[in-house]
Amino acid sequence: MTTSQRWMPNYGEPYQPVPYRPPRMPAGESVAKAAELRQRMEQRRTVRMFSPDPVPEQVVLDAIATASTAPSGAHQQPWTFVLVTDPDVRQRIRDEAEAEEQVSYDGRLGEEWLSALRPLGTDAIKPHLTEAPYLIVVFQQRYHLMDDGRTHKHYYVDESVGIAVGMLLTALQVAGLSALTHTPSPMRFLAEVLGRPRNEKAFAVIPVGYPAEDCVVPDLQRKSLDQVLVRV
Repeated sequence: MTTSQRWMPNYGEPYQPVPYRPPRMPAGESVAKAAELRQRMEQRRTVRMFSPDPVPEQVVLDAIATASTAPSGAHQQPWTFVLVTDPDVRQRIRDEAEAEEQVSYDGRLGEEWLSALRPLGTDAIKPHLTEAPYLIVVFQQRYHLMDDGRTHKHYYVDESVGIAVGMLLTALQVAGLSALTHTPSPMRFLAEVLGRPRNEKAFAVIPVGYPAEDCVVPDLQRKSLDQVLVRV
């Protein structure tokens, strides 16, 4: 994308359609690619034990660019991806997150939630926040903040950012990386630590890297297709 093509708000502008004629994929190729992606994504696991081995930054940048192609309400693209590599900033994020998590595990979550988490083996200690090569902190933009201070409301923000995060996780998996969606609650400290503007609210913290050589994950089973699919 060139500088002249950068996205700018277009509130109130008239509808201006352009042709869309992507090449149609042959049916056999389409079936094969769908099966390949399904197999690749069935291998995806949430990883909390990361290798310190370096990851090519371009892989992560391309994954973020892929996530940013997600559909969004009124095409407002209400997301910001903050790529964090600075060790001091990451340590501060970990310290703040673990403090909040400790309060949660000490009772703020409630027994029903704690019971749901127990099979995952999680606790308040979050080494992945400093061990993974990258942190991607995703913020949702509740409204657009103009340079002159005026604001414009965004629509379907939660849904839009959630779809973008799903596409980010898919892109990372396809590129051979592992990730974790971490949501310390509350997350207000992230905007302060990362110096984000008042229209942004933290949505998720995503450590990214290769699994550690001694990585383990919970012994879980996903729902089968017939458990999630309803035909009408």
